[in-house]
Amino acid sequence: MAEAKVKTEAPAVGLRDMANAIRALAMDAVQKANSGHPGMPMGMADVATVLFTEALRFDPADPAWPDRDRFVLSAGHGSMLLYSLLYLTGYPGMDIRELENFRQLGFRTAGHPEYGHAPGIETTTGPLGQGIGNAVGMALAERLLNARLGDDLVGHHTYCLAGDGCLMEGISQEAISLAGHLKLGKLIVLWDDNSISIDGPTSLSISDDQVTRFAASGWNTIRVDGHDAKAISAALKKARADASAPWLIACKTVIGYGAPNKAGKSSTHGEPLGADEIKGTREKLGWDAPPFEIPTPILDAWRAAGTRGATENAAWKKRIAKAPAEAKAAFDTPAAASRGKAIAETIAAAKAAFAADTAKRATRVWSQLTLEHLVPVVPELVGGSADLTPSNGTRTKHHKDVTAGDFAGSYIRYGVREHGMAAAMNGIALHGSFIPYGATFLVFTDYCRPSIRLSALMHQRVIYVMTHDSIGLGEDGPTHQPIEHLAALRAIPNLLVIRPADALETAEAWEIALANPTRPTVLALSRQAVPTVLRTGSAAENATAKGGYVVSGGGKTRDVTLIATGSEVGLAAEAAAALAKDGIHAAVVSLPSFELFRGEPQTWRDEVLGDAPRIAVEAAVAQPWYEWLRPGDRFIGLSDFGVSAPGPKAFEHFGLTAPNIAEAARAVVKKG
Repeated sequence: MAEAKVKTEAPAVGLRDMANAIRALAMDAVQKANSGHPGMPMGMADVATVLFTEALRFDPADPAWPDRDRFVLSAGHGSMLLYSLLYLTGYPGMDIRELENFRQLGFRTAGHPEYGHAPGIETTTGPLGQGIGNAVGMALAERLLNARLGDDLVGHHTYCLAGDGCLMEGISQEAISLAGHLKLGKLIVLWDDNSISIDGPTSLSISDDQVTRFAASGWNTIRVDGHDAKAISAALKKARADASAPWLIACKTVIGYGAPNKAGKSSTHGEPLGADEIKGTREKLGWDAPPFEIPTPILDAWRAAGTRGATENAAWKKRIAKAPAEAKAAFDTPAAASRGKAIAETIAAAKAAFAADTAKRATRVWSQLTLEHLVPVVPELVGGSADLTPSNGTRTKHHKDVTAGDFAGSYIRYGVREHGMAAAMNGIALHGSFIPYGATFLVFTDYCRPSIRLSALMHQRVIYVMTHDSIGLGEDGPTHQPIEHLAALRAIPNLLVIRPADALETAEAWEIALANPTRPTVLALSRQAVPTVLRTGSAAENATAKGGYVVSGGGKTRDVTLIATGSEVGLAAEAAAALAKDGIHAAVVSLPSFELFRGEPQTWRDEVLGDAPRIAVEAAVAQPWYEWLRPGDRFIGLSDFGVSAPGPKAFEHFGLTAPNIAEAARAVVKKG
């Protein structure tokens, strides 16, 4: 008689088994690349497993689901945690080959997560603390959209995993302070409290009580064992159930958890464990699978976790299908995609009104007047300022402030938090549905620069309204007068810098910024008054969109070409008028955007700049101008810091006057 076969059940897959899959992928990928950070993924694997299997609402089959929860890995050096999660839960484009080629050219698994490389990467992180600022912006965008559309269409959480280094960075304080002030209750920060930095124990450099620090900023807080799945689960449930304020969950972890000799040491932070240590880790964790192989039951459990959100997503799609057209438009990608015609008509109306206005005003004022036209037409615009609203001119009569008790407004009081403001705007843009703009003085782009650079790297439409753009701001003196800042900003790839000269260019600059969904824009605006209209040609077309054009004097053979930006175009025009009395024909060229001009055909650039000697004029340093100047051409500008004096006196002190420009032109013409 044949012996009956006894069917044995495979052992149930536990959360620790699933977490160990992350640990194995992380240490093996870093080892193969001979580069990377295995410690954080191994230490936070238990927290991430509970988050992705129980709390996070997502759907890998539809990664762009608008009402998904957002997960931000602020501690971007631990990128293998995110890549492992995306692979395990079944996100498209993240197969095992990507993990096998971690940090290699042409693969999606860069050393730090890069937005756009693969679905599920919500933002580019790496510069520590930036992710916290982005997460605050995302959580704020969720509240703004919820106030407009209601709970049926908008109600998601933002989760941010941050490390000790993130909390050391100054931007973290700006971000958590703003989030606490606005009571962003759907924001949950998971702190990897492992007490280790690159140099060694964090006690070498910091002794802050981080939990108390967050509580002092108005956050709810809780401490958990980061390797106790039940405690993590309970903390997440508590945080999700109480939206009275943002939450910090301090997860006490061991960096490099599972490594027999290196766990808890700084040596696991940023270097491969080594073959022997990996062998010992496998033995300690009971992980028998070869590198980059996940046992089928464990992979199946992860893939099942990846399907949890499909039902909720399908229900959301039914609700949005029944929603009014304006509600559906709120989820356009890119934001305001359906408003192109309305924006063009609005800018045309603004330009017509400006052309009929004979008053001389600063370009910051013309910018505010442009916003008066735009804000009612583009509800996606969300503005703000770093405590300089009256000076920046960013709030209009149509605006209502965003407050902790009322998110129906569209103007954010960022306070003196320039860096936090810029990072939050990146988060708002990444979230979708909004076009953020924020303001401070141009000199304080120094405080915003890391976030501006990330705006450009991520191809996000963030508009930076930077006023007081030169020594023309006057009496505040050298600390507030930007000298090298235009050059520094123009050096950032994919960043559009526009310095308008008059009312028309200012309105056109706004149209350009809104029309570029994959490029951030810096508007450099003056404190001092400029003419309403400088150009002699038609005002109908957007001349600024070409980056440079002939304002006047281009109709016949030139003796000299005067090239300028911003308020200095007016000085060049005055100089040209004086030269005309001497029989010298000077063409005046406005070059509001080097980037746009560079993108025009060579024939256009040659036509605009001409063959005559060139004199460039800008109240800034010369470096970027050498792209347009030839040997023998002249630059009139600055090579040192400014002075404390009334704006006109400062210009006179540095030779930025129409008579001086005219005299320089006479010299080059005579020499020629």
